[in-house]
Amino acid sequence: MKGLAALAVSLVLALAGCSSEDHALVDDEVSFDADGLTIHGTYRHQQDAGPGPAALLISESGPTDRNGDNAVVGAIGNMRQLAELLSDQGVASLRYDKVGTGKTGLGPYQHRPNDVVSAVYTAGAAAAVRYLADQPGTDKDRISVYGLGEGTIHAMSLATDATPGAPKIHSLGLLQPLPGRYLDIITNRVRADASPQTLSTWLAAVDEVRTKGTVPAQLPEGLGAIVNQGNVKAVVEADKIDPVQLAAKVPAGTPVLLTCSDTDSQAKCDAERPLINALKHTALTVVELQGVNHVLRDDPSDNIANLTKPGPLSPQLVSGLDVFVGK
Repeated sequence: MKGLAALAVSLVLALAGCSSEDHALVDDEVSFDADGLTIHGTYRHQQDAGPGPAALLISESGPTDRNGDNAVVGAIGNMRQLAELLSDQGVASLRYDKVGTGKTGLGPYQHRPNDVVSAVYTAGAAAAVRYLADQPGTDKDRISVYGLGEGTIHAMSLATDATPGAPKIHSLGLLQPLPGRYLDIITNRVRADASPQTLSTWLAAVDEVRTKGTVPAQLPEGLGAIVNQGNVKAVVEADKIDPVQLAAKVPAGTPVLLTCSDTDSQAKCDAERPLINALKHTALTVVELQGVNHVLRDDPSDNIANLTKPGPLSPQLVSGLDVFVGK
């Protein structure tokens, strides 16, 4: 972990003295079941406090754990920092290691990892929000969900969940959300950066993935890492989800915070316009960040090598959260 400074801040908050009227802030290690998968997480809350607002935090795609640390990129810690910011505002939070990460691991999917598709992640999120709703410190009328990147898909899925007994989601935080279908996002990047021949090869691959559920054996270097025989099932399922259509189903009047950034190639504000328009029926707040990267820190370079550089979450995001949390 390179973010030792952020960890030190967390420890200071957890160990700070409390008056007789206050409740100690604790980080409880918890676990819950999601269709036979035991999910592990951290429930950050005021000990023995009465019901109050609570938030579920959903990390980015790939091997990203409860704290936002990624097995490939490295230690990031942004989701832990988000939990700390929310606790400063009196909001309890649950963040968790989704399937394939941290203490959760693959569980029953150990020998069938190709079965880990988007629906499995959504089921994990649904189990997490039910666990949060069941806590005595949770006001069931003040449950929010904050997702980052692909995590916003699962956040919106919870807000539109009509399953009997599903917790009602009071508000949504869509941080640097996916602006469109998975393969369309990749296609836009290929169209901007690749040669005409590479683009033609990629477009043919997209057509095969969508129509046949298979992928060509040979793709140009880089594209083969995005979709291949090992992950094509997961890609097919992820690509079926249109965030714009999902956003249109979020209940009218729901407070929604959406962030985008002029220097985050994964969530540029211009690309987010269709999603923003689809959320016009909600109580939408759009925060257009400047010079902020995908992990919500001030860094205009958009360089993946800088994602693990220690630092606080952008003050621009903090200001937006300070206003939004009370809605």
